[in-house]
Amino acid sequence: MRILLVGAGGVGSAVLPIAARRDFFESIVVADYQPERAAEAVARVGDPRFSAIALDAANRREVADALREHRCDVLFNAVDPRFTMPLFHAALDAGVHYLDMAMSLSRPHPSRPYEAPGVKLGDEQFALDPAWRAADRLALVGMGVEPGLSDVFARYAADHLFTRIDEIGIRDGADLVVDGHGFAPTFSVWTTIEECLNPPLIWEDGRWRTTEPFSEPEVFEFPDGIGAVECVNVEHEEVVLVPRWVDAKRVTFKYGLGAEFVGVLRTLRKIGLDSSEKIAVGGVKVAPRDVVAALLPDPATLGDRMRGRTCAGTWVKGEGKDGAPREVYLYHVVDNEWSMREYGSQAVVWQTAIHPVVALELVASGVWRGTGVLGPEAFDAVPFLDLLNEYGSPWGLREQTVSLAS
Repeated sequence: MRILLVGAGGVGSAVLPIAARRDFFESIVVADYQPERAAEAVARVGDPRFSAIALDAANRREVADALREHRCDVLFNAVDPRFTMPLFHAALDAGVHYLDMAMSLSRPHPSRPYEAPGVKLGDEQFALDPAWRAADRLALVGMGVEPGLSDVFARYAADHLFTRIDEIGIRDGADLVVDGHGFAPTFSVWTTIEECLNPPLIWEDGRWRTTEPFSEPEVFEFPDGIGAVECVNVEHEEVVLVPRWVDAKRVTFKYGLGAEFVGVLRTLRKIGLDSSEKIAVGGVKVAPRDVVAALLPDPATLGDRMRGRTCAGTWVKGEGKDGAPREVYLYHVVDNEWSMREYGSQAVVWQTAIHPVVALELVASGVWRGTGVLGPEAFDAVPFLDLLNEYGSPWGLREQTVSLAS
């Protein structure tokens, strides 16, 4: 397999040391609009299978040309979701497979944003499913950790743990601390603002609806010593993906952000600094959100000042295989000290990076195969979870005694 990896930021650079330990691929070309960033990421792994090029992810033709020039089999999208559609089209143009971790952007309902969805996450991609099928190519979408591993957990629960699923709740929490910074998101600032301030999506009784950002707060007890964290509704791809392949009455995504973090995001929204639309400032045009991102530290550089753990997981409630009520939380925890020591990557970006690499190995080996636009739920979960254990990053399952909030 020959891979074009677009994006050498936090997650993209974390992919390299993970993939370098595997032998399922022939080459990975690392592309970034800042060629020096791609070159630095390649130099750190010191593996001749990796190379670096300059590339504009917004330029569909340039990306397609690069795929052809380097004889790539798959485009691995590791950039902000604002570039998803140019890359998605470029892969289709070049006749290669495609993988991303964040799907095409949503647009709120014009008159009822907190009641009904407008354009949902991924709608633009799913609209092109017939074209991908006709091309006999696979577009594997939402294949990071959340979405990604969380969706694999949903598939595993449906196939092996439950006869009926009443609710699937993705719950993400951490006890991470970044020393020396009052406010320092551990993931892409642009993406954090996008997903946290958009109307969250909920699947309920056969339809999607929306609610207000940060709604329905609940306290969830996370495993491995992380403890109790308040989680709130946030827009996320799982609520779009899971119901397409898993029969569940309700699907939600809640994120443990913390009161201070939520307060900062509300302030950004109140004064317009969340906007991605460019405005004129002193004779130049700039997007306020890009200014915020430029002022905050690069998440990829925070590892040495971070401590604690991050947890991603899927909470499932329903009827177990024995006919009795059952609730489980399937989860994956990464300790920042471990990920920095083993891979030189901070926990949040490393946890996001490992799962698409596992998925690509399954595609390369033919264990996961398909055509069209498919989410992780469309595939057998067991080979993925087994391979994740082989990578040295085990997952867990906890039986629950407390019901999901209705």
